Amino acid sequence: MAERDHSDRITPLAPATHPGQGVLQVERRDFTDLVPEDRPRAQPMRGFDPIYTDIVDYIVRCTHRIWDERDIGLIYSHYTHNAAVYYNLGAVHDREAIVRDTIQRLVSFPERRGQATQVVWRGNDVDGFYTSHLVTGVGRHTQFGHLGAPTGRTFTSRTIADCMILSNRIYREWIVSDSMAQLRQLGLDPHPIAEKMAKDLHSKGQGALDFGENRRLVGQYPPEAEADISLAHSDSEAECLRWMHEAYNKRMLGVISRVYAPTVLYHGPNMRELYGSAAVLQATLKLIGTLPDCAFVPQHICSVPCEEGGEKIAVRWNLEGHHLGWGLLGEPTGHRVFLMGVSQFHVIDGKIVEEWTVYDELAMLAQIKLGAMGTVPS
Repeated sequence: MAERDHSDRITPLAPATHPGQGVLQVERRDFTDLVPEDRPRAQPMRGFDPIYTDIVDYIVRCTHRIWDERDIGLIYSHYTHNAAVYYNLGAVHDREAIVRDTIQRLVSFPERRGQATQVVWRGNDVDGFYTSHLVTGVGRHTQFGHLGAPTGRTFTSRTIADCMILSNRIYREWIVSDSMAQLRQLGLDPHPIAEKMAKDLHSKGQGALDFGENRRLVGQYPPEAEADISLAHSDSEAECLRWMHEAYNKRMLGVISRVYAPTVLYHGPNMRELYGSAAVLQATLKLIGTLPDCAFVPQHICSVPCEEGGEKIAVRWNLEGHHLGWGLLGEPTGHRVFLMGVSQFHVIDGKIVEEWTVYDELAMLAQIKLGAMGTVPS
């Protein structure tokens, strides 16, 4: 990242030291290298199964064992009984629900493979680990399931799962999936699917949560001049929070041309592949334009050195506002939308050279349809 002084000159910041030197990194590694057979432990892993040599090995290997090898029962030894898993439209709060959900998804997509793309992490075996695991899912829709009759079509979509882990067990998880990309590739109309999602929520007593303006502005004051960097653990993480606050809360989108490399690669929702800082600016503008009164709130940030040079930074964030503008979802409806997303950045010499951002446009559409249904009668 880079630090901007009052004359808008850019000063690169030095990467922070990281306690995980020697821990596996996903880039440039084949899967067999990420799940080694006879590798000694590269970091303390108190309470973890002997098979895991470090935290990256753990999250990549156990995901493969559960989802690809179909050892679904490992969920009982890899999640706490009261594990909370958060999605954009709700949460589950018990391990058995996680088991049922895993089975149902494998019923619809028995050929799906979740390929580890990268893992950004922080922590230790005493205080607990935090991992941000980017997965590229590929598969084919061959079975009846939650999406209806099989289409036979193939798909590729991205998911990022952020996990909090202690002693071999995940106790909290945030899952952000690009469901809209999957539907588009399967040739399915997202509107009836979003309508059904909204009806299911409405029938369970969840109505439109429109409680007025968000906290980006307090009364008639402008947005906060300075970002809250209390989540940051290094100068580069702090600078990342600063420029995101500039762009998303202060609407100073010119910062994008200063922190992104001109040749940046952007991998976005709906499997958009964009090139150059101008394209990133337009993608950002579309999201803000859809919810023009939105407030951006970072929830977690962590970073690791990158074998390809520089470092990787992962930010989990929330965006909340009203569908008041044209952008991603067509004609404005005015309904409130809450969005959970994760962005992972590759930073070299103070510039973002690659970005992976995942959020769910289908969840946004379902909330708009829920808003149209109104509040639930008391």
